[in-house]
Amino acid sequence: MLDIQNLSIRFTRYTFGLKKKEVCIVRSLDLSVSTGQVMAVIGQSGAGKSLLAHALLGILPRNARIEGRVFFKGQPLTPERQSAIRGREIALIPQSVTYLNPLLRVGVQVARAARLSGINQKDVPATVSRAFARYLLQKKVAAWFPFQLSGGMARRVLTATATVGMADLILADEPTSGLDPITAREALGHLRELANTGKAVLLITHDIETALQVADMVTVFCAGTTVEVARADDFKGLGHLRHPYTRALWAALPTNSFIGTMKPIERTSDTGGCPFRLCCNDQDAVCGQSVPELKQAGEGWVRCHHA
Repeated sequence: MLDIQNLSIRFTRYTFGLKKKEVCIVRSLDLSVSTGQVMAVIGQSGAGKSLLAHALLGILPRNARIEGRVFFKGQPLTPERQSAIRGREIALIPQSVTYLNPLLRVGVQVARAARLSGINQKDVPATVSRAFARYLLQKKVAAWFPFQLSGGMARRVLTATATVGMADLILADEPTSGLDPITAREALGHLRELANTGKAVLLITHDIETALQVADMVTVFCAGTTVEVARADDFKGLGHLRHPYTRALWAALPTNSFIGTMKPIERTSDTGGCPFRLCCNDQDAVCGQSVPELKQAGEGWVRCHHA
């Protein structure tokens, strides 16, 4: 369904004295999502996960520059194609509730998303009603404006808006943020149901435990690049994980008594070595000489000289 090859995202900034500077936030990213699959993308805040979703939709700011290749349903995902299928074939559950239009009633916004996705006008009211029921939104909420919603309700409206149509790829950016545990589990369950019906789901989150509830595969982000792609089942024990950053994340989970001792990762402009090496207890001279290639390891992939 989705195949990302060597994707880099750079931003042009102007510093003191109008000196031009280019910063690479996402570097040499490789990722694929298959039909019927939930692929989770995990990593700490600031790793570049949300930028990935924005790049796929073609909604990055003007000072962004993209390198690499992206294929959707086997065809290149060009800017023209992004504009044509945005909201129709690829839908976003955004991280921020500010994506809701403050001037339009909630029901109008969900109905607009349904029409945009290609649903027949006569079927829109029933489709919207089902979407509201699925996410435990009362019918009266359709007449409300976004400012009348609680944070959790706004999140559910955003999810209903993204999933109301017939999109084949769902980009879910922190979809459980602001939701109570019960509603969060239900929201994740709906994403799993979408995948089971043949959709592809890219679940972006900083919460490993959230990802493991529904994911088939997990892509681990570190300093803007993929360091490991592993089966969700591999996170059941430390022995199946190959990259030291992934192992450190696993060790720091509450269920593992927070036993991890990892230093904070700092993003630098140095591209001469492994982006994780300054925090890695296993680093050596080789780690500072070159960025390791993403290589296959069992059913997954890992970017490490020593894996």
